[in-house]
Amino acid sequence: MDTDIIHPFGDHAEWNESFYFNFYDRERDVCAFMRIGLKPNKDEKSMFCFLMLPGGRIVGMRSQAPFADDSLKAGGLAFDRLEPEKRWRLRYDGPMATLQGRDPVKASFDVEFETLNPVFDYRQCVSGEKERISQSVASEHLEQFGRARGSVVVGERAFAIDGLGERDHSWGVREWAAPKMWIWLTAEFSESCALNVTHLEVDQGEVDAGFFHLEGESRPLTDAAIDTAFGPDGSPRALAMVLKDKAGKEYRVTAEIIRTAMLPFEGGAGRSAVMYETLARYVFDGQTGYGIAEYLIRMD
Repeated sequence: MDTDIIHPFGDHAEWNESFYFNFYDRERDVCAFMRIGLKPNKDEKSMFCFLMLPGGRIVGMRSQAPFADDSLKAGGLAFDRLEPEKRWRLRYDGPMATLQGRDPVKASFDVEFETLNPVFDYRQCVSGEKERISQSVASEHLEQFGRARGSVVVGERAFAIDGLGERDHSWGVREWAAPKMWIWLTAEFSESCALNVTHLEVDQGEVDAGFFHLEGESRPLTDAAIDTAFGPDGSPRALAMVLKDKAGKEYRVTAEIIRTAMLPFEGGAGRSAVMYETLARYVFDGQTGYGIAEYLIRMD
């Protein structure tokens, strides 16, 4: 079954289909995260793309345009499917703003992302009532971790990339300010050990989902107890969690945030949310991994 398609549009104004990728090259200390989102019923195609560079520098671009077609191209960013559920080409060419207040810079990348596990469907973790209460955030969610290889150029600096990361494909209603909070965590410890965790808090309750990939299998997670330390500015600084899979096995993981980008989002009914997209260093069973720790927090 090929899930890497654009699905028939729903009727809801906030119906969305999005493709997201991230990767981190620990040797070169370069991280990237990017997303293209389609909201045809709002005549909207949006993108964001950020690079976290050695020395703590962060550059990025966000843009929104009318929905002209369902291609995965927006604002200089393009995702090309090379092999369904296996290989993608990620490209960007254009300016990026500097979060530290410097002048914009020219940036580009050309990276191939090859997945390392089969497509994982969050429906393996939730059903019934928990599936129902997550409808406002994107009812369909598919995840894979993988390897990223290619090149990144920012200004006069060029990096040959060989790292690990995650891809996310979701569709359904996406109301950014509907949840009280969501926590979405990815970590790659090696090509054979990785995790993906979602903890969703909405007015009707909480939902946990994700996988822990070990010994050649992606084990569905059903419970995620996450204890987060926040800084004075409200951003996450560190976390400790106990994850439980369907078989009852527990996994204890800690993480510290090493870089942070903040993205505001406007929602319906005058509500708004802020998303902290952070690079984190994770520790599990003596292994060190890296990945994204994403916190979306509604501003009530």
